[in-house]
Amino acid sequence: MWWGGRGQSFNIAPQKAEPDVGSVRRTGTLEPRSCQLGSHLASGCLPGEQILAWAPGVRKGLEPELSGTLICTNLRVTFQPCGWQRRTLIHVSGLSRVQLLRPGSPLKFIPEEILIHGRDFRLLRVAFEAGGLEPQAFQVTSAIVQARAQSSQAQQYAGISLSKAGQSSGSRKPPIPLLETSEDWETERKKQGARGWRVSTVNERFDVATSLPRYFWVPKRTLDSEVRRAFGHFHQGRGPRLSWHHPGGSDLLRCGGFYTASDPNKEHIRAVESMLQAGHSDVVLVDTADELPSLTDVQLAHLKLRALCLPDSSAAEEKWLSALEGTRWLDYVRSCLRKASDISVLVTSRVRSVVLQERGDRDFNGLLSSLVQLLSAPEARTLLGFQSLVQREWVAAGHPFLTRLGVTGASEEAPVFLLFLDCVWQLLHQFPAEFEFSEFFLLALHDSARVPDTLTFLRDTPWERGKQSGQFNSYTQIYTPGYSQPPAGNSVNLQLSVWDWDLRYSSEQILQFHNPGYDPEHCPDSWLPRQQPSFMVPGPPSSVWLFSRGALTPLNQLCPWRDSPSVLAVSSRWLPRPAISSESLADQEWGLPSHWGACPLPPGLLLPGYLGPQIRLWRRCYLRGRPEVQKGLSAPTISGLQDELSHLQELLRRWTPRVSPEDHSKKRDPNTILSQSH
Repeated sequence: MWWGGRGQSFNIAPQKAEPDVGSVRRTGTLEPRSCQLGSHLASGCLPGEQILAWAPGVRKGLEPELSGTLICTNLRVTFQPCGWQRRTLIHVSGLSRVQLLRPGSPLKFIPEEILIHGRDFRLLRVAFEAGGLEPQAFQVTSAIVQARAQSSQAQQYAGISLSKAGQSSGSRKPPIPLLETSEDWETERKKQGARGWRVSTVNERFDVATSLPRYFWVPKRTLDSEVRRAFGHFHQGRGPRLSWHHPGGSDLLRCGGFYTASDPNKEHIRAVESMLQAGHSDVVLVDTADELPSLTDVQLAHLKLRALCLPDSSAAEEKWLSALEGTRWLDYVRSCLRKASDISVLVTSRVRSVVLQERGDRDFNGLLSSLVQLLSAPEARTLLGFQSLVQREWVAAGHPFLTRLGVTGASEEAPVFLLFLDCVWQLLHQFPAEFEFSEFFLLALHDSARVPDTLTFLRDTPWERGKQSGQFNSYTQIYTPGYSQPPAGNSVNLQLSVWDWDLRYSSEQILQFHNPGYDPEHCPDSWLPRQQPSFMVPGPPSSVWLFSRGALTPLNQLCPWRDSPSVLAVSSRWLPRPAISSESLADQEWGLPSHWGACPLPPGLLLPGYLGPQIRLWRRCYLRGRPEVQKGLSAPTISGLQDELSHLQELLRRWTPRVSPEDHSKKRDPNTILSQSH
């Protein structure tokens, strides 16, 4: 399995900047070990996948070493141990040292060993049988290098379509709603109990914004004509819309930055204010970019983290922790969790409208909105609930996966989604009984973000995803400046979803997606009745606040186009900052001011720790290239934990010296201890 080092696969996909190179070297001769390439291998290929070359070999770096087959296809490089029939996809960035083989470069000698360093922090080391003298060793190594050279931009948009046989057998129902139809959005709205909201079809043909989904939630009393006018005054047309309705009555919204160069009339301003207020008298605008790292910071921290965690890192062992701190990655995780905790307090403490505002509305808005729902809604912590959350707040909301993960080669690369998964792992580590999914599900999702087998993470916008899948081929092409366009070509009728785990993982692997420590009593039905928001209190009448740098600052108005200049029209850094109390925002919100009233901590709300050692390194993810570090990590299942416990007990019995009862009593006798000390 991918988390245990068996049956791993390394994808071939175009990359950017980093040394996408191969490494082969001469080593000592190995005893030949035979492993036939059975017919089950070809049958285990993904739809549209073709085997280019294969060679028998031995997987090194494991105890015991595994005999198997190294296989290169048009989509991936995979090592399949003898007797294993598991399919797992993991991305690779390239190979390194001793001889560097760049994509397209010729192989000038017979390889005896090949090393593959993956961008997901893994290391695949395979020694070929017969010292590489068999022709398959040369063929598969050459195929790996050439396949990477042939990876073009067109492959970025290819994906893997279902075969004709699969299409003719009927449409496959996705495990969760993909939010591609108005019915999906209406079902989700009813599930959240958002009675004051409706599904808008104003962007059904993507003529408002190609980065927005075709459907989204707007206030019930707002007409689509007003929505169209209001969205035109936000950056890239991404106006305010509902992300999540709290069962106590609050609403969490997200939107882009104000387009201050526009000149709206009074009706347009009234429409914008109405959508921001969402029927509430208390409105809090959250400056998302404040206190969080920039995209450049995230990318630089991730590159440093990867360089540090690779097996050939140059960092000295005694300075490793200092080098880890120098990457700033854990600092950025801490900042995200701290801000998400504050926003969750704002949402749950009073009935209000909380608006997340980011200039592009496609990166940290999705991260914070997702974390707030995980902290506040137990249903989001279930396996299906979390998948629906990612589909809604990241995929449907237009997060530019293709650009941020560096597939397009653009300069805006920054793994914001991977930063979010690290934050989720921190929550899972601090509250292990609150989450139905396990760490291995997060690892599978982490690796799937770089796998080009579905359209889920291979597009920057919902328009591109729908266009490629043939979802709306009859629609007129609408172009929004600043967004990439997929190349022309034949689109397929049906595409796989990343949530179709059973097409890529065995039933045993999927079983380990479930957290054995999850407490069934934390199910959504036992949480909070939607009709009893008694723990929440209304805010003061007609109050508008800006939340920035951990403090609430009162505002005179919502929009920057009134007679007096608005603080939202410029950077919030010039604002005078009130002294931040040593108390947490939760203490301030539930205790001050007195006329707002006080209320206990809402049930179901998680407030994580983010100080010092409370934020940890995700070792099972980032140190996967170091098998010696993986030893001692918790087992994935109950039976695995039992086996590990039995093994530890056996070791304890071996290492404990045999002491007679008399000797044991003497050691316990204080007089004996005193006499020995004299």
